Amino acid sequence: MPVGLEDQYDKIYRYCYTRVHNRELAEDLTQETFLRFLENPQYNGSGKELQYLYTIAKNLCIDEYRKKKFEPIHSADENKTDVEDELISRLSLRFAVESLSDEDREIVLLRYVNEVPVSVISNLYHMSRFALYRRLKKILAVLRSEFEKEGSE
Repeated sequence: MPVGLEDQYDKIYRYCYTRVHNRELAEDLTQETFLRFLENPQYNGSGKELQYLYTIAKNLCIDEYRKKKFEPIHSADENKTDVEDELISRLSLRFAVESLSDEDREIVLLRYVNEVPVSVISNLYHMSRFALYRRLKKILAVLRSEFEKEGSE
């Protein structure tokens, strides 16, 4: 496996999990992503390995969604006993994130959870880096507004 890509396994898994909401299926899709990547030598050495990984993962998730039409599962983690304020904050943040479009939610996940470089995300969505920065700024403003609205209710 090319240097640094083994570090991406957990991030690709998280990406798949947020799309299919099923642990086993996300594991399978992540493994399939890396298998397809490694089976095709044209992906290696091009400098776009990360972009290829996310493109493969995205396409596999879309294919799976088309097959089964998953209903999103929104369950709290039963193993944790959080204090009330933290739970309210998490729920408020979850509602704020759920108010975003699927694509905006995916961009936020890629950039801030998986720490994917802006150049890779902009290539995935066929937009300039500057357009992506503007879009991220707009998404964060919407999140901030929704989060504050949920927190004040």
